[in-house]
Amino acid sequence: MLEQIRQATTYIRGLSPLVPEAGIILGSGLGNLAAEITDRTEIPYGDIPHFPPATVEGHSGKLILGRLGGRPIVAMAGRYHYYEGHSMQQVTFPVRVMKALGIRTLLVSNAAGGMNRQFRVGDLMIITDHINLQPEHPLRGRNIDELGPRFPDMSEPYAKSLVAKAKDIAAAKGISLHTGVYVGVQGPTFETRAEYKFMHAIGGDAVGMSTVPEVIVAIHSGLQVFAMSVITDLGIRDEDNVITHEEVLVAAKAAEPHLTYIFSELVRQL
Repeated sequence: MLEQIRQATTYIRGLSPLVPEAGIILGSGLGNLAAEITDRTEIPYGDIPHFPPATVEGHSGKLILGRLGGRPIVAMAGRYHYYEGHSMQQVTFPVRVMKALGIRTLLVSNAAGGMNRQFRVGDLMIITDHINLQPEHPLRGRNIDELGPRFPDMSEPYAKSLVAKAKDIAAAKGISLHTGVYVGVQGPTFETRAEYKFMHAIGGDAVGMSTVPEVIVAIHSGLQVFAMSVITDLGIRDEDNVITHEEVLVAAKAAEPHLTYIFSELVRQL
């Protein structure tokens, strides 16, 4: 893996000399934040060594280096998912590369199903903790000490200091926020009603098919992490509710301006 990281990093640096301070992962329907990035260099995933092409609608599949809020950043416009058939090492490989490029902070967004009855479609939820129900772990196998410790501490996967900053940013702008626990599942099926009830009963407020593996690897790499969900459906509430990916994308687009503002300001204040 170390050689693969070196090859990918060398290729990217050959196209952009920028040394990013923060990395951003944009989830389903949340790619428009990329339009706010200035002095940009765009690199299709398929051109980067050991990056598979993205396959999911709503994920454009390119790495963008540039400036956001005046700060140097690298952004993933689209991510990989375990359900696409990638290994967990492939899903999280971009985090390793962003770390090698120089980032110290990772910001993650996703579209998620709401299980907290206080939530409405289009709400934003800062993730304060997660429950990992994915069937594979990104750190399984021989540990590479150069990348991180064998047993990383997960007691604070989402930095409290960044959560506090985001709350202040939102309050100053009059943006309503929730906080809660994100449950990570494999997908690609949306959850059954019984599964929604189960995950809410064990402490989950929102559920999605991403984020957790990337955050685990970010913590293993020594990065600070902030993550936010856009609540795009409410599977726990309406017995007649049917969820489609198209509806998820529409809800994400509607909430995106507020998420973009919070992420941009958070980067600026790092």
